[in-house]
Amino acid sequence: MKNAPCILLAALVLVLPLSGQTPEAKAAAIAARPKLGTTIYKWEDLKVRPSAVGLRRDVAENPTATLAVFESHISTLNPGNASHAPHRHPQEEIIIVKEGRLEVHINGQTFPAGPGSVLFYATNDAHAVRNVGAAPATYWVVNLATAATHTPSAHRTNQEIKSQVFEWEKLKPTPTALGERRAVFSGSTVTLDKLTIHATTIKGGATNHEPHQHPDEELVIVKEGTLDVNVGGRSERVGPGSLLFFSSNDRHNLRNVGETPATFYVFRFITAATPK
Repeated sequence: MKNAPCILLAALVLVLPLSGQTPEAKAAAIAARPKLGTTIYKWEDLKVRPSAVGLRRDVAENPTATLAVFESHISTLNPGNASHAPHRHPQEEIIIVKEGRLEVHINGQTFPAGPGSVLFYATNDAHAVRNVGAAPATYWVVNLATAATHTPSAHRTNQEIKSQVFEWEKLKPTPTALGERRAVFSGSTVTLDKLTIHATTIKGGATNHEPHQHPDEELVIVKEGTLDVNVGGRSERVGPGSLLFFSSNDRHNLRNVGETPATFYVFRFITAATPK
C-alpha cells in the first residue's frame, strides 16, 4: 500500500467466527489476519444479515498499521429491543446513531441519543443500548484495541475522554470557509494516546482540502451527501452510510459532488504504534 497507493473497495466482508474465545485469544486470532489498508466500504455493498434483534452489516475486524484491532459493524435494532444486556470489554467503543432513538446505558445510568449522536464507551465500562422509538434504529459501531488493551498495567488512569453521550443537537456548529464543523471530542483514552472525532459539513462542489497525508490513521463515516474519495490519484464515489478507512501516510481527500451540503464524521487515532 505504501509503495503503490490504491483503493480497496470492500464489496463483501468475511469475518471468521471467533465466539467462545477469551478476549485475549480472540485478539491473538485477529492479530494473525492481514493488516487493513486504505479501504472504501460502500453502504450498498455491505451484506445484510438478520440478527436476533434486527439486522447487522459487518464491515471489518483486522489489525492496522497502528491498531491491534479495528472492528466495525452496523446494527439495526427493532423497536423495543436492546443490543444485549449491559456488558463490559477491554476494547474501547464508539457508536454513531444513523437513524432512530436509543436509550443508552452507561454504568447503571441511562441517557437519550437521537440521530447523529455519538456514544463513547471507555475500557471495561458497563454499556448497552435499547431502541425506544417506534421505528427501527440503525447505528455504526467502531471497536478499537491497541497494544495496551489486554495489559491492565498499561491502562491510562487519568484519561481525558470518559464514557458519555454526545447528543447531535448539543454539538455546536462552527462556521468554516466551506461549511461548518462540529467538534465532538479530542483527547487521551484508557488505551489510545489520542482519539479525535468531529463532524464536517462542506457545501456542494467543495473539496475538504488538498490531497494530504498524516501518520495517524483516519476513519470517515458519511452521514449525508455524495462524495468523491481520492486516494493516490484514483477516486471512488460513495453515498450516505459508507465508511472510509485511510491507513497511515496514505494521501487522500474528499470532494462533495452533490449540489447540497455533505456531512461526514472524521475519526483520527494516535497510538504508541503511530509513526512520529
